[in-house]
Amino acid sequence: MIIFIKLILIGIISGIILAGVMRAFRLMTGSKADILLYNMDYMPFLKKWSDYWITGILFHYATCIASAVILFYLLVPFTREMTVWPYILVFAAGGGILYFLSALTETPPDWNDASAWFYWTFGHGVFGLAIGLLVRFWI
Repeated sequence: MIIFIKLILIGIISGIILAGVMRAFRLMTGSKADILLYNMDYMPFLKKWSDYWITGILFHYATCIASAVILFYLLVPFTREMTVWPYILVFAAGGGILYFLSALTETPPDWNDASAWFYWTFGHGVFGLAIGLLVRFWI
């Protein structure tokens, strides 16, 4: 139970780091890739709540927590849960692929915006690094 609670906290902390990295990219470049962290327009069952700012934030952190917990336990059978690189690879690759869900919404950025895709993918790599390091040194 202690590990599960720590994983929830790791998801929250790493979600804050991801949001911060994406915000920094927006401030430095003007790219609106950070909007995707909170966007639920492409999910029919969540779209009805997408007009409320708090639901986007809750969506972001629920996704971060679930991602940290699920990947940790998926890595356990392979005895890789304490290794940092699987977190970086899975979240960078997964983020890079999931970026293209932006094609299903009118909200920026465009699905074919290469720089936004790079910032999004890099940010998710940093997210994976944060999770991996927190798991390694805290669990």
